[in-house]
Amino acid sequence: MLNLIKRDLILQKKQLLVYLGCIIFFIVMNKHPILIFTVASIFIPFNTRSYDEKAETNVLLNSLPYTRKEIVSSRYIGTIFYMLLAIAVTSAMLIIFQKSFTVEHIIMGNALFLLFAAISFPLFYQFKQNHMSLIVLVSFLILTAFGPGAVQSLATKFSTVTDAIFSLSIPTLYAIATVIILCAYLVSWGVSLFIYQRKAF
Repeated sequence: MLNLIKRDLILQKKQLLVYLGCIIFFIVMNKHPILIFTVASIFIPFNTRSYDEKAETNVLLNSLPYTRKEIVSSRYIGTIFYMLLAIAVTSAMLIIFQKSFTVEHIIMGNALFLLFAAISFPLFYQFKQNHMSLIVLVSFLILTAFGPGAVQSLATKFSTVTDAIFSLSIPTLYAIATVIILCAYLVSWGVSLFIYQRKAF
């Protein structure tokens, strides 16, 4: 399984400078650190999905001595590994450019990424469309751009619920959010495995 994770990085080694350039672009444009951490995390996992779709890599992978469970698991475990790598690189770039950020920014940015990955990964396994990666990426950017405003509007309309949530301590809120996101990611993992094991290549 480790070789499958390393494969994704090797395939994209020529594009790593492009990824770094995109991170620097967002930093120079003074985008919010949460957005920068979220976008930085999405590059390698979602570009890998796009590459596999174009090259029909699943046909090759299923001819190799890997079980379908290992193939799907490598995607989900690899995503977490690349997210941690993105945190390190993005943090270093923010420090170099003397931009302030907090641990909360890292947590919130990557929580959004994991939640989005949990929703989108099963779609990649279920639907085989040439433009699926582009659709998912554009949807992600739209949600990132307009999501905070929508959440703020809903929070105003449902102030009672909002007040009850924010009456909890910060550690409790983080713990609840972490459990919800981990559960969503594990459920997504199971759904993707269920779909992939029944696909014909």
